[in-house]
Amino acid sequence: MADRLAQIVAAARELLETQGPEAVSMRRIADRLGIRAPSLYKHLPDKAAVESALQAEGLAGLAEALEAAEAGRRDGPALSALAAAYRQFALEHPHLYRLTSDRPLARDALPPGLEARAVAPLLRAVGGDIDVARAVWAFAHGMVLLELDGRFPPGTDLTGAWLAGTTAFAVPRHPLTT
Repeated sequence: MADRLAQIVAAARELLETQGPEAVSMRRIADRLGIRAPSLYKHLPDKAAVESALQAEGLAGLAEALEAAEAGRRDGPALSALAAAYRQFALEHPHLYRLTSDRPLARDALPPGLEARAVAPLLRAVGGDIDVARAVWAFAHGMVLLELDGRFPPGTDLTGAWLAGTTAFAVPRHPLTT
């Protein structure tokens, strides 16, 4: 039973990654697996459940990428390494990235602890400050979307822009005074 669910999610992900979100339908997943569409409903009740499973895969993949960047960092700021890993994951998996980050996150369907695992490397890099972590994520998300949408002029030094952004967040913060 678990094997069939994994096959369904893998087929859905292949459709998503190769053909985009429009290609992910119960009928197309079933066709890819060589089964009848009603058989899918024994494992996942609807397309929303398929998308939730894909969001979990996207979040797990991003967590793995960030953990690897954190573990493999030899020198340089941790935030820059995490930003580079985030960007690379999004650019390598644009449809999965968008499904995971551009829609409401199906938190109830996520494996326990997955969301916390995905944010943990960033929280460590910013000294546990959740507000700064959210601001960094918003910066990274915006940069990725602009890049995926081709909104930067040709020849733009995006690596330099990423470095400038992560460097700005790494500047010591002082409380505002009146």
